[in-house]
Amino acid sequence: MNYCMQELYEVHPAAGSNCYMQSTDYCTYIEDNQGYSSCDAQVLHSNNIYMEQAWAVNQPYTCSYPGNVFKSEYSDMDMALNQYNQPEFFTEEKPTFSQVQSPSYSQKKGYIPSYLDKDELCVVCGDKATGYHYRCITCEGCKGFFRRTIQKNLHPTYSCKYEGKCVIDKVTRNQCQECRFKKCIFVGMATDLVLDDSKRLAKRKLIEENREKRRREELQKTIGHKPEPTDEEWELIKIVTEAHVATNAQGSHWKQKRKFLPEDIGQAPIVNAPEGGKVDLEAFSQFTKIITPAITRVVDFAKKLPMFCELPCEDQIILLKGCCMEIMSLRAAVRYDPESETLTLNGEMAVTRGQLKNGGLGVVSDAIFDLGMSLSSFNLDDTEVALLQAVLLMSSDRPGLVCVERIEKCQEGFLLAFEHYINYRKHHVAHFWPKLLMKVTDLRMIGACHASRFLHMKVECPTELFPPLFLEVFED
Repeated sequence: MNYCMQELYEVHPAAGSNCYMQSTDYCTYIEDNQGYSSCDAQVLHSNNIYMEQAWAVNQPYTCSYPGNVFKSEYSDMDMALNQYNQPEFFTEEKPTFSQVQSPSYSQKKGYIPSYLDKDELCVVCGDKATGYHYRCITCEGCKGFFRRTIQKNLHPTYSCKYEGKCVIDKVTRNQCQECRFKKCIFVGMATDLVLDDSKRLAKRKLIEENREKRRREELQKTIGHKPEPTDEEWELIKIVTEAHVATNAQGSHWKQKRKFLPEDIGQAPIVNAPEGGKVDLEAFSQFTKIITPAITRVVDFAKKLPMFCELPCEDQIILLKGCCMEIMSLRAAVRYDPESETLTLNGEMAVTRGQLKNGGLGVVSDAIFDLGMSLSSFNLDDTEVALLQAVLLMSSDRPGLVCVERIEKCQEGFLLAFEHYINYRKHHVAHFWPKLLMKVTDLRMIGACHASRFLHMKVECPTELFPPLFLEVFED
């Protein structure tokens, strides 16, 4: 008996005029004897009948097709098809047991290519293969079935209703577990390669460790091929580093020599005023005591760079006025202490976030403190801080510059030497160089915000509290 839908299957020519079908009806062709000498079509149902599978009647039937059962949710029919015929494309001649045992046959079946062809099929069921599993090219379904069978020792419980002669393909593979497992063994799937849970976890861990090892080796190899400074760049790096060290107050001993601003200065918020809106004059006066030497040190740093001194005087002034707050902020940020949560200004005065904010900088203080917290994980050395300062100093986009191309070329030289020095240092922070370059943008933003904040300070604070050099640098 064969079930089909009129829309999906053509009536077999042998059925002749004895078959009657209505639209959307499910029909069964009842054969007389073994051929198609006569055939009657009976309408079973006009509803959607669930059928596990059906063969099209326009396919020639030539040999027995054992082990298949068609079921309908509307009937109690449970009919084996041993007595019916299967499509001829399933009539592949199987080798005998003695043939399978022969060395030549095993050698032929055991050959597996080193790559998976685009349309490679599972050797068990004929579905699309996904890889080389347990010594055979199979699909994910057969791989999982074979693994579960061995791990849970299920094969003794399998039994075939049809004398172990079921044909296994991607449609019928779930109907007979015994025949499917036998075919897995027949095609060469190895039971000894199936690991239990503990061995599988150990293998997975080993694979992950090997992947991580290869990843580190590749990373090290990539880093090893990155260019390091040339002799000319080393000379430039030396000049910049020496200029920074000579003008950086207290050097590496700043923690021992710093003094904390008294807690009662600039710590209490101003009543009835926006955050940072009012200026604590006592705190502001303390900051003005160190602002002049801090500016002077930035100027001295610039004058120790030959390429800066060769620029016209007008360009030197524009560059210094543009970068002064940025460099002072950088020097304060790299001296952020996470234990006391303070910044050390000019290498001598440790201040809290609230003191710096109420002392005149307002919201700019938040940006400087945030930068300090971020840079603390970079572990910058003096050379890297010096090169950052040089990049900030030689910014060719400052308004009013004359020698723009010359300054831009100088900055490119600093950036290239800087990048090569980063390669030489071999930081373990991922994407260290681009992350560090982003700090240049942060510092430029701090400089722009301070320019706006300076106008507010001039309104809030008496003119006599402003040092002359402070006004000269930050006034337009």
